[in-house]
Amino acid sequence: MPVKYVPFVPEPIEGQAVLGSFKRILKYKGADDAAMLLTRGMPLYEVERTETVGSPSANMLIRGECVSACAYLKERDIRVDLVYIDPPFASGADYAKQVFIRRDPKAAAAAAQAGRELDMGELRSFEEKMYGDVWDKEKYLNWMYENLMAIKSVMNESASIYVHLDWHIGHYVKILMDEIFGEENFQREIIWQLHGVAGYKSQTGNYVRAHDTIFYYTLGPEPVFNKQYLPYSAEQLKRFSSVDEHGRRYKTITKERRLYLDEAKGIALSDVWDDIASFQTVVNSPELCGYATQKPEALLERIIRSSSNEGMVVADFFGGSGVMAAAAHKLGRSFIHCDVGLNSIQTARDRLKAGGASFDVLEIKDGVQLYRNPVQTMDKLKSLIPGLKSDNSLGAFWAGAITDSKLGTVPVYLPNLLDSSSKLLDVVTVNRIIRQAIPELDSGIKKVIVYYIDVSDEAEIRKFIAADDSTDVEIELRDLKDVLDDVVAGDYAELRCENLQDGLFSGYAVTVEMFASDRLARKIDEFNEKAKLNQSGKKPFEPITVSDAGLELIEYLSLDCTAAEGEWHSDSELKIDKNGYVILNGARTRDFWDGSIKSERRPLRLKIRNICGDESVWELRG
Repeated sequence: MPVKYVPFVPEPIEGQAVLGSFKRILKYKGADDAAMLLTRGMPLYEVERTETVGSPSANMLIRGECVSACAYLKERDIRVDLVYIDPPFASGADYAKQVFIRRDPKAAAAAAQAGRELDMGELRSFEEKMYGDVWDKEKYLNWMYENLMAIKSVMNESASIYVHLDWHIGHYVKILMDEIFGEENFQREIIWQLHGVAGYKSQTGNYVRAHDTIFYYTLGPEPVFNKQYLPYSAEQLKRFSSVDEHGRRYKTITKERRLYLDEAKGIALSDVWDDIASFQTVVNSPELCGYATQKPEALLERIIRSSSNEGMVVADFFGGSGVMAAAAHKLGRSFIHCDVGLNSIQTARDRLKAGGASFDVLEIKDGVQLYRNPVQTMDKLKSLIPGLKSDNSLGAFWAGAITDSKLGTVPVYLPNLLDSSSKLLDVVTVNRIIRQAIPELDSGIKKVIVYYIDVSDEAEIRKFIAADDSTDVEIELRDLKDVLDDVVAGDYAELRCENLQDGLFSGYAVTVEMFASDRLARKIDEFNEKAKLNQSGKKPFEPITVSDAGLELIEYLSLDCTAAEGEWHSDSELKIDKNGYVILNGARTRDFWDGSIKSERRPLRLKIRNICGDESVWELRG
């Protein structure tokens, strides 16, 4: 349950109805439903600080949804000076992160002892689904409307917002932004040309798509803006062909005016950006984190330089791989990175730690952070609810049905965890179920089951259901969190902790003797089965195999030598990159992992993250 609801807009002065004159410019089915969400406010949940990296700072990594994160910021009167978001594009596509099996440290040690190289062959990998960009247009626009209103509520008067989209939904969102930020505050439609569009895309029967769109809006009359310039080309430099008596090169503008080369700033940047390559061509960039839609730091650095100054706060509420936060840190800005996916927080955390940034890692306790991201949870829900099966005859509102020996077919409603507005069960939602969803069912239905994450007032809702006489269908309410509690099975590890005093190192070493992950084992089995079915003469089946020790499934380890419980303190950490090399306390090395992690002080807890991002903690004794 939320602690409370935080208003999207400032509290009105007496006699003023801020939301009373609420009107929608863009008309579509369900457009007016957003008014209810705005009237209710942003849900404010308890927030737990799970880790502090470096010294205390204003920088934050927040795991949670945009609206809830904005409620947290607004409640603490934290304002942002620049927002960049790269939200889902409503493209209908699923997006995945490439997951790589690491090098087996025991095999590497044996090879080294025998004086030979370990043959890794091609990197072995499979895909892990990050999110499903599967929306219908109307729900997407309502979702974006709520998010944009939440973001606006935490922006300073001099702030700017850049929204990165493409052709799928961009111009609908443009109208939403006109409504929310004001048409007069629309500044530019920036065209980012995507380099390297080739291959199958060039075979299209129409024009080749080669750009994304970034809508740039400001909030108040005096936004921060620093004009940017590009360096002159060799051809443009030739125009500075004249030399004065002091040897300074210049070009003549008019009879009375000269432009000296040493005073010229360059070519003023236009709203067509064709000089920043996308990762379609820069495939080996050290920035790459495995995210399919990752953007280059150069793109974000340009936006940050243009619309903020040093010391200002920049925010990305769909943070992904952490590119905005990384660029902001390099340019001397404070940053707020928010994302609903655990993998995003982990990736950004490791990236920023390696860059020397200080920040807090926060988690919004909204009851749905029980899996790595909402789309993975939604994919699993039907298998977790006993007896639930798909039934297309019931309509899109119902997730499926359970067959009961006495009651027959029992339709089941599940909230969409990708849509924050559907997680709350209130009288309005129940009224919609009674008046719209139930009447569309067959007359023989005697009972429906309604799952919820949050409930506004359960007693009030049950009273509302009991008082309604429009249907004889029984409505059973169930808490979805009771189902989600067992979604992730913990990983297993066998550990050895010892005190080393060998002259080369004085301290402690924790060695992982064996590691197993039931969920990863099933994931790899699924991959192998699919690969076997799709094999061909040109592409024979090569299964992914894991050693008995299973250490190839580990990506990251951290030792807490400070506290045995509560907030995590990473006193020593190492990460194994996809090539098997160790990143020790943020510093890249050319060493391969030997299966252990060391610390000067006695470790109290060990955290292990597997290659898909699941983290488990073990208490260390002795």
